Order: sequence, then C-alpha cells, then structure tokens
Amino acid sequence: ILFVLKKTLEWATKDMGKMLGGEEEKDPEVAKKKKEEEEERQEALRQQEEERKDKHRKMEAEREVVRQSIRDKYGLKKKEEKEAEEKAAMEQACEGSLTRAKKAIPAGCGDEDDEDEESILDTVLKFLPGPLQDMFKK
Repeated sequence: ILFVLKKTLEWATKDMGKMLGGEEEKDPEVAKKKKEEEEERQEALRQQEEERKDKHRKMEAEREVVRQSIRDKYGLKKKEEKEAEEKAAMEQACEGSLTRAKKAIPAGCGDEDDEDEESILDTVLKFLPGPLQDMFKK
C-alpha cells in the first residue's frame, strides 16, 4: 500500500507540474514532431505572405493601368516626368554657370515703381478726415 501511495503522489506531482507550465518530459519523438510542425507553420506563413504580396502587386498594376488611361485621356504627365522636365529646364538655364540656378521671381515682386507707392499713399489719404489730408499733402 505504501508503494502504491508513493507512485500515485509522484504521478500527481508530475501532472501538476505540467499543468502549471513546468517542463514536460523530454521525449525525442515529441520534440521532433513539434519542430516539424513549427517548420510547417513557418513555411505556411511565408507562403501566405508571398501570396499577399503577389495580390498587391497585381492590384497596383491594375491601378497603374487605370491611372495611365486617365493621364492619356486628360493629357496629364506622371509626377516623375514633370520633375524630370523641370530639372532639365533648370540645368539648361544654368549651363556654364558656376553658381546654382536662381529661383524665378514672380512678376510684381520687388520691381514696383515709385508711382505705385504714390497711388497707395493717395488711396490711404482718401480715407483720412479733411484736416489730416491737408497736413499730409503739405
């Protein structure tokens, strides 16, 4: 009876250890089987990822076809083509120059005449009361 009780307690403690996250028995076949299952799982994940990437490549190719048809329909250019043309134009403009290309100054910025300033002053004077207008005109 004592022998049976000891064995029962040993089995119970082993099972309790497994339930609580302890080490399982080191069976080479079980370990090998788990390793194979993990490799299969990893391979399945890689295959799913490749399929997903292929799917997205196909979708992007279809979108590019639609984009190109819209560009053709409305006479638009790709962003890269526009940038390349602008860069080529800048290089042609500064060809032979030792300094970098100057940025274009919009019309009306910095090249105004004094006449424009007088007309602005006149406009401001119109809104002032009479005695103040006389004072500024002198």
